[in-house]
Amino acid sequence: MNPLDALNIDPSFLKLVLEASPVVQIVMALLLSASVVSWAIILKKRRALGRSRAAAESFETSFWSGGDLGALYRAIESRKDKASGMESIFEFGFREFSRLRKQAGIDAAQLMEGARRAMKVAQLREIDRLESNLEMLATIGSTSPYVGLFGTVWGIMHAFRGLATVQQATLQMVAPGISEALIATAIGLFAAIPAVVAYNRFSDQVSRLELRFDTFMEEFSTILQRHATAPRGG
Repeated sequence: MNPLDALNIDPSFLKLVLEASPVVQIVMALLLSASVVSWAIILKKRRALGRSRAAAESFETSFWSGGDLGALYRAIESRKDKASGMESIFEFGFREFSRLRKQAGIDAAQLMEGARRAMKVAQLREIDRLESNLEMLATIGSTSPYVGLFGTVWGIMHAFRGLATVQQATLQMVAPGISEALIATAIGLFAAIPAVVAYNRFSDQVSRLELRFDTFMEEFSTILQRHATAPRGG
């Protein structure tokens, strides 16, 4: 069996790519590299966001189970792996609240302000982590079609320049050059479309997680507010 048939590659297509002008080949190589990078980011980000959603659901189940929040905090802090997501927000807020509550002369408003500030820092760090590499997807999605178009324009110019020394031009003479040029546009779209779709989808998922974190912070702040106004023991 022909290896090209096994790979389901049209030999004429491969021939056009191999016989393309050096500039068009460079454009194709750049676009294929961008596509590989894009898919690597897509697969990695898909797993990361899936883990974040699952972790948020698991933590919320533990948080609202009615157990002791102090015990939950100690369990998170004693783990070897670093807390992330909603756990991190809870850990930062509870730690700061407990630290300030031990200090004399700190009223309820200062307690809540400190705890909220700590939770907000943890949330911003988590959102920054979740949004990492999304800008790369946006860049690939927005620039790849133009890079492909550049390759197409260059290839067409190269094809027509080749007709300068020919007295009678025919479609058969110019068709291969135009075809190889159009391949650059096709590869550009091949790189751009998945990147744009993934960027929009992942941005929406990050926004939903951010809203979920905001909701938890408000609910946790309400619980801390009750503790802040309660009489302090020992």
